[in-house]
Amino acid sequence: MVKAQKNKERQSEGLGKRIIIVMLGGALLVQPIASLLPRGWQKSVIATTSAAASDPILKLSQQSFVTAGAKRLDYVFHTTRGSSKVQTDVHVIEIDLSNPYVSLNAISGKNNSIGQVNTILNMAKENGAVAAINADVFVMGNEGAPMGGQIASGMFMSSPSKLKGMYAFSVSKERKPMIDNYSFEGMVTAADGSTFLLEGVNQSAYVPETSGSSYSHVNKMYIYTSAWGGTERPKNSGSTPTEVLVRNGIIEEISIDAAIAGKAPEDGYILRTHGTAATYVKEHLQIGQPIKADYSLVSQTTGAKADPASFEMMAGGHTLLVNAGAAAPFSRDITGVSGSSYTSRSGVGYSKDGSKVYLITSERFNGNTGLSLKELQQVMLQLGVFKGVNLDGGGSTTMIERPLGNYALQLAHSTQYGSTQRSVANGIGVFTSAPKGTLKGINVSGADVMLIGQKSSYSLKGYDTYYNPYDVDNSSAVWTSDKAVGTFNGNEFTAAKAGKATLSVRAGAITTKQEIEVIGQEQIASLSIDTTAGVLAKGATITAPLTIKLKNGSTHKLSADSVKWEFIGFTAAVAGDNITVQSVNAGTTTGYAIARYDGYPAMIPFTQGEAVSTFEDFEKTVYPITSQVTPVDTTVGGVKLVSDFAGQTSAKALRVDYDFTNGSGTKASYAVFNTNGRAIEGSPTSMTVDLFGDNSLNWVRAEFIDADGKAHLLDLAKQLDFTGWKNVKVNLSSAGMKFPVKLKRIYVVTIAEGQDERLPVGSIGLDNMKLQYPPSVTVDTKTKVEMTVGNTTAAVNGKTLKLDSAPLVLNGITYVPVRFVSDAMGSQLLFNGQTGQVTVLRGNKLMEMTLGKKDLILNGMKQTSEVTPIVRNNRTLIPVRLFSEKLGLKVGYDGKTKKITID
Repeated sequence: MVKAQKNKERQSEGLGKRIIIVMLGGALLVQPIASLLPRGWQKSVIATTSAAASDPILKLSQQSFVTAGAKRLDYVFHTTRGSSKVQTDVHVIEIDLSNPYVSLNAISGKNNSIGQVNTILNMAKENGAVAAINADVFVMGNEGAPMGGQIASGMFMSSPSKLKGMYAFSVSKERKPMIDNYSFEGMVTAADGSTFLLEGVNQSAYVPETSGSSYSHVNKMYIYTSAWGGTERPKNSGSTPTEVLVRNGIIEEISIDAAIAGKAPEDGYILRTHGTAATYVKEHLQIGQPIKADYSLVSQTTGAKADPASFEMMAGGHTLLVNAGAAAPFSRDITGVSGSSYTSRSGVGYSKDGSKVYLITSERFNGNTGLSLKELQQVMLQLGVFKGVNLDGGGSTTMIERPLGNYALQLAHSTQYGSTQRSVANGIGVFTSAPKGTLKGINVSGADVMLIGQKSSYSLKGYDTYYNPYDVDNSSAVWTSDKAVGTFNGNEFTAAKAGKATLSVRAGAITTKQEIEVIGQEQIASLSIDTTAGVLAKGATITAPLTIKLKNGSTHKLSADSVKWEFIGFTAAVAGDNITVQSVNAGTTTGYAIARYDGYPAMIPFTQGEAVSTFEDFEKTVYPITSQVTPVDTTVGGVKLVSDFAGQTSAKALRVDYDFTNGSGTKASYAVFNTNGRAIEGSPTSMTVDLFGDNSLNWVRAEFIDADGKAHLLDLAKQLDFTGWKNVKVNLSSAGMKFPVKLKRIYVVTIAEGQDERLPVGSIGLDNMKLQYPPSVTVDTKTKVEMTVGNTTAAVNGKTLKLDSAPLVLNGITYVPVRFVSDAMGSQLLFNGQTGQVTVLRGNKLMEMTLGKKDLILNGMKQTSEVTPIVRNNRTLIPVRLFSEKLGLKVGYDGKTKKITID
């Protein structure tokens, strides 16, 4: 099954030894987006294309070197979907395998293990990569072993699953890239000469597609090596194992109907068997006897066998996309990866001569729409891919890079969750072995796009002749700006007003420049506050972070204290993202908080009282509530609907059990709502929960996932120092969450410090979970206003009033005095004589117009109108139709009598 007996022996007796575990520290999972995402790039000239306008077009927008033999290329993919023209960003790391200093390798798990998912950023850091993307698909909920084969540095880490049409990317020892569909063949030979087929190496449980069985590990034999990082071999297998410990080719232990404790040794492996395979063990294997394990990979396209040792690396993928420079039929069903949908994608391919490898991702975040698999095919073809395969996409899509001149790795672009990364099975890493070169160039590190009030630190970053980092002395650097858009304090620049500027730096003989832009209101498409309403009561606090979306589709986060606030009907203090009501004006039932960034407005209404809605009472639960524990190998827990809590008044409550007796460190038992979280409607200000305490002094928390995918951990009880039922309240509006949110889990936890003072075993109860909402903002719906063009007499609900300025018709547009109509309809009007801004507040709506300008802002969204406000006799008039359409009023007009009605 392999090329030579010598190779057979090396693989069979030394398989465990060949799996080297690199023991390096972990790294950060989620970092602030500013520290992860790249700043600007050197712009490249975009080549013209002769493609027809209706054809998909891939245009190069910018590029930069990663290291010698690897560069990053950013593209924009333009296409037409239906009748709509769309575009989305595509990112490529191009590797030149003819450069001897660059190489590719598989990276996986934690400390390069199989069966422990990790982020690509952590994997790249642990292995010393300079760039990486995610690779293989995996079964979420299990250990996360890759579904395809994996080889790292010539070491066979895991075998391909028995699935149809799954292709893998590999590089041979001769640095030749290949994409093929492989299966696994293996056999163990006992001392008595009997044999039994091996099913695979280091695999999670899955549903095979080619064996006729629904259970991958039933009646089968698998090898698990020291590379396996899972706590079981494997979990959710639906079978009881009989296991055999082999060290240096000799059987040392046989465990009948039970797993062997601990992991496989580095100089051996564990045979995991069940059913007929376990019977073989009982009948043919004995402690002290030799045993051999032979295996190979088999190409499903050619039938040829391949020695895993002939590969430098391999990472599994999904369907074939491109073959021989043409779009290939999909090699497997694509519904499981939403192949026809537009989402984030990852792929890998290589050029016809095999010298270039392309690591490809597409974004679905902010203004980016992602790609379908058909479109990913088109991207590959326009890049010049000769053979290409789809990799795991969607939330798994991740690209990591080391920006030119930097030592630190970072996200090359946003994931589907922004800066949050999904933990995945494995990836493809880019490595450099180049020696230290001489200084080749200098980059400026720091923001090139800023918001007013934002601070950014700048530094010089050098790179050598191999495009690797080169240390540059920053101690003597002097920074200046050519325009007064901000100020420097040392190397820290604070943006003060909108505009563009050139930053200059001199450090000894080194001089360079950096172009920056401070965003102003003219570039804004929308400004939104991530909270919909507040409570109008002294001491009430809400969290009000803001999001700016620019006309180019990019978004930026703002803290509440980075904008100017105007409070109408009450006073308030702003600290960080929090707004706290200090006093309420007499007679005010609805107040308004208006935020302005460079004059651009967004608004939150504040109302009195609150509405209450039942979120969950556990009487008729129609979704799963499941148990999770951590650490999984030592902690015991469970969830159950019960009716026997002391003092329980309802028919059902949720009990969360925990047993923290074993293990060390932080331990937790979770109640998981609806697998990935249960959605919470609207923007509640708080949640109340009836919590049953057991006086264990443990900690109870709730985990919420906000609209950006960010997790927020909020306390229900910092310490369970009570017995029985207690109603607890969680403040949601001050938690910094972007609504809508989901409740993912509620859990009881004990931390390592002071653990001996808390009870290790017990139960808590949950019941009557309710959400509190600010009441709806009411508007006047009974008032009727009547006016006549050219007449200064009007009627409000039949009462005659005098107008300062009569309605008029100009170029077919009917204008009415905005002050009079606003007051009559119960709206509030603000007028800025310096800027000509007219702001109308009605209910939960803010409309702002500017004299002479057709742009208007409605609830933070910029819109364009065909008409503008005007001034007549020092009075501001606005088009009546515009007023009614935007603020929800009904307008009537009688052409004969020139009578206008508004109600």
